[in-house]
Amino acid sequence: MERTHHLPDIRTLSPKELSQVVSELGQPAFRAKQLNEWLFEKNVCSFEEMTNLPKAFREQLAEHFFFAVPTEVVKQVSKDGSRKYLLQFPDGVAVETVGMPSRNRLAVCISTQAGCNMGCAFCATGLAGLTRSLTAQEMVDQVVHVSRDLGERVTSVVFMGQGEPFANFNETVRALRMLNSEHGLNIGARHLTVSTCGIIPNIRAFADLPEQFTLAVSLHSAIQSTRNQLMPGVKKYTLVRLHEALQLYTEKTGRRPTYEFAMIEGINDTNPEMNALCDFCEGTLCHVNLIQLNDIPDSPFKPSPMKKVEELQRRLQMRGVETTIRNSRGSDIDAACGQLKQRKINVHLS
Repeated sequence: MERTHHLPDIRTLSPKELSQVVSELGQPAFRAKQLNEWLFEKNVCSFEEMTNLPKAFREQLAEHFFFAVPTEVVKQVSKDGSRKYLLQFPDGVAVETVGMPSRNRLAVCISTQAGCNMGCAFCATGLAGLTRSLTAQEMVDQVVHVSRDLGERVTSVVFMGQGEPFANFNETVRALRMLNSEHGLNIGARHLTVSTCGIIPNIRAFADLPEQFTLAVSLHSAIQSTRNQLMPGVKKYTLVRLHEALQLYTEKTGRRPTYEFAMIEGINDTNPEMNALCDFCEGTLCHVNLIQLNDIPDSPFKPSPMKKVEELQRRLQMRGVETTIRNSRGSDIDAACGQLKQRKINVHLS
């Protein structure tokens, strides 16, 4: 099977190129439509599954192309039902993906990069730096993998796994469109959420997209010096400019950005920090997700006590800001926010 790596992934071909392949292999033109359906609507991962194509034709296709789908290296199942996967691509690069089923719904958290360059102090993913960015197809493949494993249709996707999506903007947008396409997984645009540390030029570009995709911003502090300490990778995008960019975003789109705020004991749960967050949000269209920081071994940071989280929620609500305290899914298998770092990887990969 080694030769397959030198073959192109058939899913990278455009409909026009697929039609060309069909005619070069001496097949009738309607086969191109069938191929398209198998590849992009049914999201199959092998030629054998294309049951309405002649066997000889499937064999020809297998000689010329392959599917660069990821292999599952490890799967862990949490007591809350969520599943974390370590998925490895044909070049050996691996990422983590999390599936979160709940009554009739299936949310998937995908990675946009292997590793991350942002260097956020409280996040395990950033500790190893960036290996490479993923392609749009590799992002979609994570969603398809979870859907197949759980035997359920995916109803929402959050781009909140490893990596900074806006540092891989074009492929992220392509993946969003593939997931949203009625010829693809057909997930509603509002159920596709991208989380950024706050890369301002791409927040502006995101605001210009015609689709109703959802924006989340990792805020974690509304005081500049604290945010610089926690999120050194976005130091140059100041809070003042971030605030302006988000105002512009809501004016252009009419949509409500979500702010992610992981509460860290003694760092961003103090009185001045809480006041600053309330000031940052008050009078703007936004929704704040409060999360107790998830524990990372050897980290100097500890989660805020729940009473502090509840106090901040009360303060925000008193100022008219929509706020939710988010329960972390999968923390017992290191699948929660900030915990994705492929702990098992060295054992399994040569």
